[in-house]
Amino acid sequence: MGKVYVVGIGPGEYEQMTMRAANALNSCDVIVGYTVYVDLVKEHFAGKEFLTTPMKKEVDRCILAFEEAKKGKTVAMICSGDAGVYGMSGLMLEIGKDYPESEVEVIPGVTAAIGGAAVLGAPLIHDFALISLSDLLTPWEKIEKRLVLAAEADFVICLYNPSSKKRHDYLQKACDLMMQHKSPKTVCGTVLNIGREGETMTLMTLEELRDAKVDMFTTVFIGNSETKVVNGKMVTPRGYKNV
Repeated sequence: MGKVYVVGIGPGEYEQMTMRAANALNSCDVIVGYTVYVDLVKEHFAGKEFLTTPMKKEVDRCILAFEEAKKGKTVAMICSGDAGVYGMSGLMLEIGKDYPESEVEVIPGVTAAIGGAAVLGAPLIHDFALISLSDLLTPWEKIEKRLVLAAEADFVICLYNPSSKKRHDYLQKACDLMMQHKSPKTVCGTVLNIGREGETMTLMTLEELRDAKVDMFTTVFIGNSETKVVNGKMVTPRGYKNV
């Protein structure tokens, strides 16, 4: 029977894909993924068969991958960033219980938190929390609690999915919640289009971030009480004394 790779392709640019991910895609017969992600890799793996499903069809996409593997093919299910960070690896492993004949191997990739941190400087050097503001799969009440507790614990906080047409004020609400425990002057940064054309970074304070315009292609970084700006870069000290 066939094999299924669950592959994190990184931010989108081919050069930022890991060698292990590229090797997995080169070795497969079929590449399955969300339409936008397939478009990012198509030109580099032109000889492959591509199968896509739209957003919110994740279960169908997983079944599609396993059904192709059932035919004896080697299949790659691709995700942006890392397959195990808001990616498809969990769902693939769950659905894989119904396809015990197919081996599943997860291939890690560079998630937006890591890619964006490199653009900004070094904001994640110490403990940090990664929180998605999308309430599509998580109740907003739970997201609120996570934001407040992470802020109270003085974590650096990285936000995914900070805003959309339906959630245009979610970042504003998140900033208000975090300012219950973080200073309005806390150093923050945003990175748009990480690893893609139009990549842009911006530094600001938490109170400025509250009114910033962001979208689903923006990753947001909120510093801790020690985070500072060093030569135009966002830096969180690791915690060593006298640094």
